[in-house]
Amino acid sequence: METVIRTQGLGKAYGRLKALDDVSIEVGTGQIYGLVGQNGAGKTTLIRLLTGLARPSAGELSLFGRTTGLNRQRRRAGALIDVPALCLDLTARQHVEALRVQRGLAGRHWTDEALEIVGLADEGGKKVRSFSLGMRQRLALASAFLGDPELLVLDEPVNGLDPTWMIAIRHELVRRAREQGTTVLVSSHLLAELDLFASHYGFIHHGRLVQQISADELHARCERSLRIGVDDPARAATVLEESFGVRRYTIGDGGIVLAERLEDAAALNAALVDAGVAVGALEARSMSLENYYTELVKGA
Repeated sequence: METVIRTQGLGKAYGRLKALDDVSIEVGTGQIYGLVGQNGAGKTTLIRLLTGLARPSAGELSLFGRTTGLNRQRRRAGALIDVPALCLDLTARQHVEALRVQRGLAGRHWTDEALEIVGLADEGGKKVRSFSLGMRQRLALASAFLGDPELLVLDEPVNGLDPTWMIAIRHELVRRAREQGTTVLVSSHLLAELDLFASHYGFIHHGRLVQQISADELHARCERSLRIGVDDPARAATVLEESFGVRRYTIGDGGIVLAERLEDAAALNAALVDAGVAVGALEARSMSLENYYTELVKGA
């Protein structure tokens, strides 16, 4: 799998303020990489460095395996950054057409396709000035999708979208990643939304990368568990292994914590009591992704 984005020790300072500090990420072909952080954490700064709108103060950046000629590599990308820059006095079609010509894409079918994807094909003759916030966001996404780029860099792409279009854009990103191998880096402070489609995550806090993790690893750390408070955890573990084949458990926290057979809590309790193990508590647990992030940045 080709590495599409790699940063090593990347930093950006404005005077004494370090907006980004020693950030190293790696994003491969076809991945949907969720860049998660609170407002002001450094997400947009990183995206501006990736797209060439700002120059790094430190570190190294490579795109598609190249550390030189980055502007040429950026032609392979589509982007939506912060507040979309739109030409309000142009129609939606004129706006996308101007970008098509600027990017050297032959054929007006590119414009038609981009507007169709975001549901603006019938609104192409209207001036952007008359568009609602959600329609302007969709037009900005059409500009990013234009020409089927190999890399999409999207800063808070669902801002202003209604639930129907949030779902539609999510499905479009997943389709492109799976069918075309498009690499997607998407920033958001809405972890629950990213959880619906991201394959990898980078958690950023106060300009520093706190953790980089796959979606599978993240879900494993947040999975549901059952804590059984007992007087003899070692004996309890033996009973559950022999009677129920339990293997995924940890001993501690005043008892034994199971990561399987959670639906059999009553039967587990009965088996332990029959074996002479005193059970003082049964407690189902789980951690939301938001709680995981909160605990992570507390430690940072």
